[in-house]
Amino acid sequence: MSRRAMRILESVDYEREPSLSVDEWLSSTRQLLIEGARPVCVFGQRINEDNRVWIALTRPGTGALWLTNTMFAAERRQSYAAFSYDIACMNYFECELYEETGIEPDRHSWLRPVRTAEAWRRDGKPYDFYQVRGDEVHEVGVGPVHAGIIEPGHFRFQCHGEEVLHLEIQLGYQHRGIEKLLPGRHQAQQLVLVESIAGDSVIAHATAFCSAIEALAGFTPSLRAQAVRGIAAELERIAMHLSTLSGIATDIGFALPAAAFGGVRTAVINLTARICGSRFGRGWIIPGGVRFDLDRELTENARRVLAGVLKEFSEIEALFFHASSSLARLEETGTVTSEQAHAAGLVGLAARASGVARDVRTEFPYGIYRYSSIPSLTLDSGDVYARAKLRSLEIRSSIQFIFEQLENLPALKPKGSIGPLAKNAFTISLVEGHRGEVVHAVLTNSDGRLAQVKIKDPSFHNWHGLALAVRENGISDFPLCNKSFDLSYAGHDL
Repeated sequence: MSRRAMRILESVDYEREPSLSVDEWLSSTRQLLIEGARPVCVFGQRINEDNRVWIALTRPGTGALWLTNTMFAAERRQSYAAFSYDIACMNYFECELYEETGIEPDRHSWLRPVRTAEAWRRDGKPYDFYQVRGDEVHEVGVGPVHAGIIEPGHFRFQCHGEEVLHLEIQLGYQHRGIEKLLPGRHQAQQLVLVESIAGDSVIAHATAFCSAIEALAGFTPSLRAQAVRGIAAELERIAMHLSTLSGIATDIGFALPAAAFGGVRTAVINLTARICGSRFGRGWIIPGGVRFDLDRELTENARRVLAGVLKEFSEIEALFFHASSSLARLEETGTVTSEQAHAAGLVGLAARASGVARDVRTEFPYGIYRYSSIPSLTLDSGDVYARAKLRSLEIRSSIQFIFEQLENLPALKPKGSIGPLAKNAFTISLVEGHRGEVVHAVLTNSDGRLAQVKIKDPSFHNWHGLALAVRENGISDFPLCNKSFDLSYAGHDL
Protein backbone atom coordinates (compact mmCIF):
# COMPACT_ATOMS: atom_id res chain seq x y z
CA MET A 1 0.00 0.00 0.00
CA SER A 2 1.61 3.26 -1.12
CA ARG A 3 -0.63 5.70 0.69
CA ARG A 4 -3.74 5.77 2.84
CA ALA A 5 -6.73 8.10 2.73
CA MET A 6 -8.28 9.06 6.06
CA ARG A 7 -10.90 11.49 7.30
CA ILE A 8 -10.20 14.10 9.92
CA LEU A 9 -11.06 12.79 13.38
CA GLU A 10 -10.79 9.19 12.20
CA SER A 11 -9.16 6.93 14.80
CA VAL A 12 -6.33 4.97 13.18
CA ASP A 13 -4.61 1.92 14.70
CA TYR A 14 -1.04 2.89 13.86
CA GLU A 15 0.35 -0.54 14.73
CA ARG A 16 -1.61 -1.99 11.80
CA GLU A 17 -0.47 0.68 9.37
CA PRO A 18 2.25 -0.69 7.08
CA SER A 19 5.44 1.33 6.74
CA LEU A 20 6.91 1.90 3.29
CA SER A 21 10.57 1.58 2.49
CA VAL A 22 12.27 4.98 2.42
CA ASP A 23 12.43 4.89 -1.39
CA GLU A 24 8.74 3.95 -1.69
CA TRP A 25 7.82 6.65 0.84
CA LEU A 26 9.78 9.27 -1.09
CA SER A 27 8.20 8.25 -4.38
CA SER A 28 4.63 8.05 -3.04
CA THR A 29 4.79 11.33 -1.12
CA ARG A 30 6.47 13.18 -3.96
CA GLN A 31 3.82 11.97 -6.39
CA LEU A 32 1.06 13.35 -4.14
CA LEU A 33 2.88 16.68 -3.87
CA ILE A 34 3.37 16.87 -7.64
CA GLU A 35 -0.36 16.18 -8.10
CA GLY A 36 -1.12 19.31 -6.07
CA ALA A 37 -1.28 18.03 -2.50
CA ARG A 38 -0.02 20.24 0.30
CA PRO A 39 1.40 19.23 3.69
CA VAL A 40 -0.91 19.42 6.70
CA CYS A 41 1.22 17.71 9.32
CA VAL A 42 4.69 16.12 9.47
CA PHE A 43 6.05 14.45 12.58
CA GLY A 44 8.35 11.72 13.81
CA GLN A 45 7.16 8.96 16.14
CA ARG A 46 9.95 7.53 18.30
CA ILE A 47 9.84 3.72 18.47
CA ASN A 48 12.70 2.50 20.67
CA GLU A 49 15.73 4.02 18.93
CA ASP A 50 14.09 4.23 15.51
CA ASN A 51 12.00 7.04 14.04
CA ARG A 52 8.76 6.51 12.18
CA VAL A 53 7.99 9.57 10.06
CA TRP A 54 4.37 10.40 9.21
CA ILE A 55 3.27 12.89 6.57
CA ALA A 56 -0.37 13.93 6.18
CA LEU A 57 -1.25 15.81 3.00
CA THR A 58 -4.45 17.04 1.43
CA ARG A 59 -5.48 17.72 -2.14
CA PRO A 60 -8.00 20.46 -3.01
CA GLY A 61 -11.56 19.27 -3.31
CA THR A 62 -11.03 15.78 -1.84
CA GLY A 63 -12.01 16.44 1.78
CA ALA A 64 -9.55 13.71 2.78
CA LEU A 65 -6.08 13.44 4.25
CA TRP A 66 -3.49 11.21 2.63
CA LEU A 67 -1.03 9.44 4.94
CA THR A 68 2.40 8.10 4.10
CA ASN A 69 4.96 6.80 6.59
CA THR A 70 8.35 5.14 6.74
CA MET A 71 10.84 3.91 9.33
CA PHE A 72 14.32 5.35 9.77
CA ALA A 73 16.47 2.79 11.57
CA ALA A 74 18.90 4.03 14.20
CA GLU A 75 21.77 1.80 13.05
CA ARG A 76 22.28 3.67 9.78
CA ARG A 77 22.56 7.34 8.80
CA GLN A 78 19.11 8.86 8.99
CA SER A 79 18.63 10.95 5.87
CA TYR A 80 16.51 11.21 2.73
CA ALA A 81 16.35 13.23 -0.49
CA ALA A 82 14.67 16.50 0.48
CA PHE A 83 11.20 17.13 -0.94
CA SER A 84 11.81 20.87 -0.67
CA TYR A 85 14.59 20.71 -3.25
CA ASP A 86 11.85 21.48 -5.78
CA ILE A 87 8.63 21.63 -3.69
CA ALA A 88 8.83 24.81 -1.63
CA CYS A 89 5.90 24.19 0.72
CA MET A 90 7.80 21.29 2.37
CA ASN A 91 10.76 23.50 3.29
CA TYR A 92 9.88 24.50 6.85
CA PHE A 93 8.35 21.10 7.69
CA GLU A 94 11.68 19.46 6.85
CA CYS A 95 13.54 21.99 8.98
CA GLU A 96 11.30 21.12 11.92
CA LEU A 97 11.63 17.37 11.35
CA TYR A 98 15.43 17.68 11.27
CA GLU A 99 15.44 19.77 14.43
CA GLU A 100 13.23 17.28 16.32
CA THR A 101 14.60 13.95 15.05
CA GLY A 102 18.01 14.57 13.47
CA ILE A 103 16.80 13.02 10.20
CA GLU A 104 18.59 15.12 7.59
CA PRO A 105 17.00 16.22 4.31
CA ASP A 106 19.83 15.97 1.78
CA ARG A 107 20.05 18.81 -0.77
CA HIS A 108 17.74 20.97 1.37
CA SER A 109 18.02 24.50 0.01
CA TRP A 110 17.73 26.38 3.32
CA LEU A 111 18.03 24.23 6.44
CA ARG A 112 17.58 26.53 9.41
CA PRO A 113 16.43 26.52 13.06
CA VAL A 114 12.72 26.55 13.88
CA ARG A 115 12.61 26.78 17.68
CA THR A 116 16.16 26.13 18.92
CA ALA A 117 18.26 28.88 17.38
CA GLU A 118 20.73 29.15 20.26
CA ALA A 119 21.49 25.42 20.32
CA TRP A 120 21.14 24.76 16.58
CA ARG A 121 24.01 22.83 15.04
CA ARG A 122 24.65 21.19 11.69
CA ASP A 123 27.97 19.43 11.10
CA GLY A 124 29.00 20.96 14.45
CA LYS A 125 28.49 24.50 13.18
CA PRO A 126 26.01 27.12 14.42
CA TYR A 127 23.53 28.67 12.05
CA ASP A 128 24.62 31.56 9.82
CA PHE A 129 22.03 34.04 8.58
CA TYR A 130 21.58 34.42 4.85
CA GLN A 131 23.30 37.51 3.49
CA VAL A 132 22.82 39.55 0.32
CA ARG A 133 26.12 40.93 -0.91
CA GLY A 134 26.67 43.94 -3.12
CA ASP A 135 27.53 47.61 -3.17
CA GLU A 136 25.42 49.66 -0.74
CA VAL A 137 23.59 46.58 0.60
CA HIS A 138 23.27 46.86 4.35
CA GLU A 139 21.77 44.78 7.13
CA VAL A 140 19.24 45.84 9.77
CA GLY A 141 18.62 43.63 12.79
CA VAL A 142 15.44 44.04 14.86
CA GLY A 143 14.66 42.17 18.09
CA PRO A 144 14.32 39.73 19.69
CA VAL A 145 13.72 42.32 22.41
CA HIS A 146 11.39 44.98 21.03
CA ALA A 147 10.60 48.52 22.08
CA GLY A 148 6.90 47.73 22.38
CA ILE A 149 5.18 45.22 24.65
CA ILE A 150 5.19 42.38 22.14
CA GLU A 151 6.56 38.87 22.09
CA PRO A 152 10.19 38.15 21.13
CA GLY A 153 11.26 37.46 17.57
CA HIS A 154 14.34 38.41 15.58
CA PHE A 155 14.04 40.00 12.12
CA ARG A 156 17.14 40.33 9.91
CA PHE A 157 16.61 42.68 6.94
CA GLN A 158 18.92 42.86 3.91
CA CYS A 159 18.32 46.30 2.37
CA HIS A 160 19.44 48.45 -0.52
CA GLY A 161 18.73 51.93 0.72
CA GLU A 162 15.21 51.74 2.14
CA GLU A 163 14.16 48.81 -0.08
CA VAL A 164 13.98 45.38 1.56
CA LEU A 165 15.67 42.74 -0.59
CA HIS A 166 15.31 39.89 1.87
CA LEU A 167 13.92 39.31 5.36
CA GLU A 168 14.88 36.37 7.54
CA ILE A 169 12.75 35.67 10.60
CA GLN A 170 14.17 33.76 13.56
CA LEU A 171 11.77 32.60 16.24
CA GLY A 172 11.80 30.08 19.08
CA TYR A 173 12.40 32.45 22.00
CA GLN A 174 9.04 31.43 23.54
CA HIS A 175 9.49 27.67 23.14
CA ARG A 176 7.83 26.15 26.21
CA GLY A 177 7.83 22.50 25.19
CA ILE A 178 4.04 22.15 25.24
CA GLU A 179 4.07 19.06 23.00
CA LYS A 180 6.35 17.25 25.44
CA LEU A 181 4.46 18.45 28.51
CA LEU A 182 1.01 17.25 27.42
CA PRO A 183 1.39 13.44 27.65
CA GLY A 184 1.12 12.14 31.18
CA ARG A 185 -0.64 15.23 32.52
CA HIS A 186 -4.07 15.14 34.10
CA GLN A 187 -6.87 16.19 31.72
CA ALA A 188 -7.43 19.51 33.52
CA GLN A 189 -3.71 20.31 33.23
CA GLN A 190 -3.74 19.33 29.56
CA LEU A 191 -6.54 21.81 28.85
CA VAL A 192 -4.63 24.61 30.60
CA LEU A 193 -1.57 23.86 28.45
CA VAL A 194 -3.61 23.71 25.24
CA GLU A 195 -5.32 27.02 26.05
CA SER A 196 -1.85 28.52 26.55
CA ILE A 197 -0.53 27.63 23.09
CA ALA A 198 -1.66 31.02 21.76
CA GLY A 199 -3.59 33.33 24.06
CA ASP A 200 -5.69 34.77 21.24
CA SER A 201 -6.61 31.33 19.84
CA VAL A 202 -7.85 29.64 23.00
CA ILE A 203 -11.12 28.44 21.46
CA ALA A 204 -9.49 27.14 18.26
CA HIS A 205 -6.78 25.12 19.99
CA ALA A 206 -9.09 23.83 22.74
CA THR A 207 -11.63 22.72 20.15
CA ALA A 208 -8.96 20.94 18.08
CA PHE A 209 -7.56 19.11 21.10
CA CYS A 210 -10.92 18.17 22.62
CA SER A 211 -12.20 16.96 19.24
CA ALA A 212 -9.16 14.68 18.92
CA ILE A 213 -9.73 13.26 22.41
CA GLU A 214 -13.40 12.65 21.59
CA ALA A 215 -12.50 10.92 18.31
CA LEU A 216 -10.08 8.56 20.09
CA ALA A 217 -12.82 7.77 22.62
CA GLY A 218 -15.45 7.20 19.93
CA PHE A 219 -17.56 10.00 21.39
CA THR A 220 -19.66 12.54 19.47
CA PRO A 221 -20.75 15.74 21.29
CA SER A 222 -24.42 16.70 21.13
CA LEU A 223 -25.61 19.01 18.35
CA ARG A 224 -26.26 21.63 21.01
CA ALA A 225 -22.62 21.47 22.19
CA GLN A 226 -21.38 21.62 18.60
CA ALA A 227 -23.50 24.72 17.94
CA VAL A 228 -22.20 26.45 21.08
CA ARG A 229 -18.63 25.59 20.07
CA GLY A 230 -19.31 27.18 16.67
CA ILE A 231 -20.60 30.33 18.35
CA ALA A 232 -17.50 30.43 20.56
CA ALA A 233 -15.20 30.02 17.54
CA GLU A 234 -16.86 32.83 15.59
CA LEU A 235 -16.82 35.16 18.61
CA GLU A 236 -13.07 34.56 18.83
CA ARG A 237 -12.70 35.24 15.10
CA ILE A 238 -14.69 38.51 15.32
CA ALA A 239 -12.74 39.75 18.34
CA MET A 240 -9.31 39.00 16.89
CA HIS A 241 -10.13 40.43 13.45
CA LEU A 242 -11.26 43.63 15.18
CA SER A 243 -8.01 43.69 17.14
CA THR A 244 -5.98 43.37 13.94
CA LEU A 245 -7.96 46.11 12.18
CA SER A 246 -7.31 48.35 15.17
CA GLY A 247 -3.59 47.61 14.90
CA ILE A 248 -3.52 48.29 11.16
CA ALA A 249 -5.25 51.63 11.71
CA THR A 250 -2.70 52.45 14.42
CA ASP A 251 0.22 51.62 12.13
CA ILE A 252 -0.98 54.08 9.47
CA GLY A 253 -1.66 56.78 12.08
CA PHE A 254 -5.45 56.71 11.71
CA ALA A 255 -6.33 57.23 15.35
CA LEU A 256 -10.14 57.39 15.25
CA PRO A 257 -10.84 53.95 13.70
CA ALA A 258 -7.95 52.48 15.69
CA ALA A 259 -9.67 53.41 18.94
CA ALA A 260 -13.16 52.62 17.65
CA PHE A 261 -12.28 49.13 16.40
CA GLY A 262 -10.72 48.44 19.78
CA GLY A 263 -13.85 49.62 21.55
CA VAL A 264 -16.09 47.33 19.50
CA ARG A 265 -13.73 44.42 20.20
CA THR A 266 -14.16 45.05 23.92
CA ALA A 267 -17.91 44.53 23.56
CA VAL A 268 -17.29 41.17 21.87
CA ILE A 269 -14.80 39.80 24.39
CA ASN A 270 -17.00 41.05 27.25
CA LEU A 271 -19.83 39.00 25.73
CA THR A 272 -17.56 35.95 25.79
CA ALA A 273 -16.75 36.69 29.44
CA ARG A 274 -20.45 37.00 30.23
CA ILE A 275 -20.99 33.47 28.91
CA CYS A 276 -17.96 31.62 30.30
CA GLY A 277 -16.20 33.95 32.75
CA SER A 278 -13.14 34.60 30.57
CA ARG A 279 -12.78 37.25 27.88
CA PHE A 280 -10.61 34.84 25.87
CA GLY A 281 -12.83 31.78 26.31
CA ARG A 282 -10.68 29.87 28.79
CA GLY A 283 -12.57 26.98 30.33
CA TRP A 284 -15.42 27.13 27.82
CA ILE A 285 -14.48 24.11 25.64
CA ILE A 286 -14.02 20.74 27.36
CA PRO A 287 -13.84 17.11 26.18
CA GLY A 288 -17.41 16.00 25.65
CA GLY A 289 -18.80 19.42 24.76
CA VAL A 290 -18.83 22.76 26.55
CA ARG A 291 -18.70 23.73 30.20
CA PHE A 292 -21.02 26.73 29.75
CA ASP A 293 -24.24 26.69 27.74
CA LEU A 294 -26.42 29.56 26.52
CA ASP A 295 -29.70 30.00 28.39
CA ARG A 296 -32.50 32.28 27.16
CA GLU A 297 -31.11 35.35 28.93
CA LEU A 298 -27.59 34.85 27.50
CA THR A 299 -29.02 34.19 24.05
CA GLU A 300 -31.00 37.44 24.07
CA ASN A 301 -28.00 39.33 25.42
CA ALA A 302 -25.79 37.91 22.65
CA ARG A 303 -28.28 38.99 19.98
CA ARG A 304 -28.49 42.48 21.44
CA VAL A 305 -24.71 42.92 21.81
CA LEU A 306 -23.90 41.62 18.32
CA ALA A 307 -26.60 43.77 16.72
CA GLY A 308 -24.97 46.79 18.35
CA VAL A 309 -21.52 45.61 17.29
CA LEU A 310 -22.64 45.24 13.67
CA LYS A 311 -24.14 48.73 13.60
CA GLU A 312 -21.07 50.37 15.14
CA PHE A 313 -18.67 48.34 13.05
CA SER A 314 -20.41 49.36 9.81
CA GLU A 315 -19.84 53.03 10.57
CA ILE A 316 -16.16 52.57 11.46
CA GLU A 317 -15.57 50.27 8.49
CA ALA A 318 -16.96 52.88 6.09
CA LEU A 319 -14.66 55.55 7.51
CA PHE A 320 -11.59 53.32 7.41
CA PHE A 321 -11.97 51.82 3.93
CA HIS A 322 -13.22 54.94 2.16
CA ALA A 323 -10.56 57.40 3.31
CA SER A 324 -8.12 58.10 0.48
CA SER A 325 -5.26 58.50 2.97
CA SER A 326 -6.00 55.02 4.34
CA LEU A 327 -6.22 53.40 0.91
CA ALA A 328 -2.95 55.03 -0.15
CA ARG A 329 -1.16 53.13 2.62
CA LEU A 330 -3.00 49.81 2.28
CA GLU A 331 -3.22 49.22 -1.45
CA GLU A 332 -0.23 47.64 -3.24
CA THR A 333 1.71 47.40 0.02
CA GLY A 334 3.08 44.03 1.14
CA THR A 335 1.76 42.01 -1.80
CA VAL A 336 1.90 38.21 -1.84
CA THR A 337 0.84 36.82 -5.22
CA SER A 338 -1.36 33.76 -5.63
CA GLU A 339 1.63 31.85 -7.02
CA GLN A 340 3.74 32.73 -3.98
CA ALA A 341 0.93 31.79 -1.58
CA HIS A 342 0.56 28.40 -3.29
CA ALA A 343 4.29 27.71 -3.32
CA ALA A 344 4.81 28.74 0.31
CA GLY A 345 1.78 26.74 1.48
CA LEU A 346 0.03 29.66 3.16
CA VAL A 347 -3.21 28.89 4.99
CA GLY A 348 -6.23 30.72 6.36
CA LEU A 349 -6.88 34.38 5.78
CA ALA A 350 -3.34 35.03 4.53
CA ALA A 351 -3.95 32.54 1.71
CA ARG A 352 -7.50 33.67 0.97
CA ALA A 353 -6.35 37.30 0.65
CA SER A 354 -4.08 36.11 -2.18
CA GLY A 355 -6.89 34.29 -3.96
CA VAL A 356 -6.11 30.82 -2.56
CA ALA A 357 -9.26 29.25 -1.09
CA ARG A 358 -8.12 27.47 2.07
CA ASP A 359 -10.65 27.22 4.89
CA VAL A 360 -11.07 24.12 7.07
CA ARG A 361 -14.73 25.00 7.67
CA THR A 362 -15.50 24.33 3.99
CA GLU A 363 -12.68 21.93 3.00
CA PHE A 364 -13.10 19.65 6.03
CA PRO A 365 -16.44 20.57 7.64
CA TYR A 366 -16.40 19.67 11.33
CA GLY A 367 -18.76 20.17 14.26
CA ILE A 368 -21.67 22.49 13.49
CA TYR A 369 -20.12 23.47 10.14
CA ARG A 370 -21.26 20.08 8.80
CA TYR A 371 -24.85 21.28 9.18
CA SER A 372 -24.61 25.07 8.87
CA SER A 373 -22.34 26.41 6.15
CA ILE A 374 -20.43 29.66 6.36
CA PRO A 375 -19.12 31.45 3.25
CA SER A 376 -15.39 31.19 2.63
CA LEU A 377 -14.44 34.49 1.03
CA THR A 378 -11.38 35.29 -1.07
CA LEU A 379 -9.75 38.39 -2.52
CA ASP A 380 -6.96 38.30 -5.05
CA SER A 381 -4.83 41.42 -4.67
CA GLY A 382 -2.74 39.85 -1.89
CA ASP A 383 -1.81 43.20 -0.33
CA VAL A 384 -2.40 44.78 3.08
CA TYR A 385 -5.72 46.09 1.80
CA ALA A 386 -6.90 42.56 0.93
CA ARG A 387 -5.86 41.18 4.33
CA ALA A 388 -7.65 44.06 6.09
CA LYS A 389 -10.77 44.03 3.90
CA LEU A 390 -11.15 40.27 4.19
CA ARG A 391 -11.17 40.60 7.97
CA SER A 392 -13.96 43.12 7.62
CA LEU A 393 -15.99 40.78 5.41
CA GLU A 394 -15.41 37.81 7.73
CA ILE A 395 -16.59 39.79 10.75
CA ARG A 396 -19.92 40.31 9.01
CA SER A 397 -20.30 36.67 7.95
CA SER A 398 -19.36 35.45 11.45
CA ILE A 399 -21.97 37.69 13.07
CA GLN A 400 -24.59 36.43 10.64
CA PHE A 401 -23.58 32.84 11.37
CA ILE A 402 -23.97 33.40 15.12
CA PHE A 403 -27.40 34.96 14.61
CA GLU A 404 -28.45 31.83 12.70
CA GLN A 405 -27.15 29.53 15.43
CA LEU A 406 -28.87 31.52 18.19
CA GLU A 407 -32.12 31.34 16.25
CA ASN A 408 -31.87 27.57 15.75
CA LEU A 409 -30.11 26.20 18.83
CA PRO A 410 -30.76 22.44 19.12
CA ALA A 411 -32.48 21.17 22.24
CA LEU A 412 -30.42 20.88 25.41
CA LYS A 413 -29.42 17.30 26.23
CA PRO A 414 -27.73 15.76 29.29
CA LYS A 415 -23.95 15.76 29.05
CA GLY A 416 -22.46 12.42 28.03
CA SER A 417 -19.34 10.96 29.56
CA ILE A 418 -16.24 10.13 27.54
CA GLY A 419 -15.01 6.56 27.79
CA PRO A 420 -11.44 5.30 27.53
CA LEU A 421 -9.29 6.24 24.56
CA ALA A 422 -8.42 3.71 21.86
CA LYS A 423 -5.07 2.03 22.36
CA ASN A 424 -2.13 2.45 19.99
CA ALA A 425 -4.17 4.87 17.93
CA PHE A 426 -3.89 8.34 16.52
CA THR A 427 -6.17 10.90 14.97
CA ILE A 428 -5.76 14.26 13.28
CA SER A 429 -8.02 17.16 14.15
CA LEU A 430 -8.33 20.29 11.99
CA VAL A 431 -10.01 23.53 13.06
CA GLU A 432 -10.19 26.91 11.31
CA GLY A 433 -8.87 29.50 13.76
CA HIS A 434 -8.91 33.21 13.02
CA ARG A 435 -5.45 32.89 11.42
CA GLY A 436 -6.21 29.65 9.62
CA GLU A 437 -5.62 25.92 9.92
CA VAL A 438 -5.01 24.62 13.46
CA VAL A 439 -3.86 20.98 13.51
CA HIS A 440 -3.61 18.58 16.46
CA ALA A 441 -2.35 15.01 15.86
CA VAL A 442 -2.84 12.96 19.02
CA LEU A 443 -1.34 9.50 19.61
CA THR A 444 -2.07 7.03 22.41
CA ASN A 445 0.06 4.18 23.81
CA SER A 446 -0.79 0.57 24.64
CA ASP A 447 -2.52 1.72 27.85
CA GLY A 448 -4.81 4.13 26.01
CA ARG A 449 -3.03 7.18 27.43
CA LEU A 450 -1.63 10.12 25.52
CA ALA A 451 1.78 9.19 24.16
CA GLN A 452 2.47 12.09 21.79
CA VAL A 453 0.81 15.27 20.57
CA LYS A 454 1.86 17.14 17.43
CA ILE A 455 0.49 20.68 17.20
CA LYS A 456 0.61 23.07 14.27
CA ASP A 457 -0.58 26.66 14.55
CA PRO A 458 -1.31 28.47 11.25
CA SER A 459 1.55 30.84 12.04
CA PHE A 460 3.91 27.94 11.26
CA HIS A 461 2.88 28.29 7.60
CA ASN A 462 2.41 32.02 7.41
CA TRP A 463 5.53 33.62 8.90
CA HIS A 464 7.27 32.97 5.58
CA GLY A 465 4.39 34.78 3.89
CA LEU A 466 5.34 37.90 5.83
CA ALA A 467 8.96 37.56 4.64
CA LEU A 468 7.69 37.41 1.05
CA ALA A 469 5.33 40.36 1.57
CA VAL A 470 8.02 42.86 2.58
CA ARG A 471 10.31 42.24 -0.40
CA GLU A 472 10.65 45.31 -2.64
CA ASN A 473 8.83 47.39 -0.01
CA GLY A 474 10.35 50.11 2.13
CA ILE A 475 11.59 48.92 5.50
CA SER A 476 9.27 51.47 7.11
CA ASP A 477 6.34 49.41 5.76
CA PHE A 478 7.36 46.38 7.80
CA PRO A 479 5.20 47.16 10.89
CA LEU A 480 2.13 47.55 8.66
CA CYS A 481 2.83 44.32 6.75
CA ASN A 482 3.52 42.52 10.03
CA LYS A 483 0.23 43.64 11.55
CA SER A 484 -1.73 42.71 8.42
CA PHE A 485 -0.65 39.08 8.96
CA ASP A 486 -0.87 39.42 12.77
CA LEU A 487 0.87 36.11 13.42
CA SER A 488 1.58 34.43 16.71
CA TYR A 489 5.07 34.07 18.16
CA ALA A 490 3.87 31.79 20.96
CA GLY A 491 1.70 29.69 18.63
CA HIS A 492 4.71 29.08 16.40
CA ASP A 493 7.13 28.47 19.26
CA LEU A 494 4.87 26.14 21.28
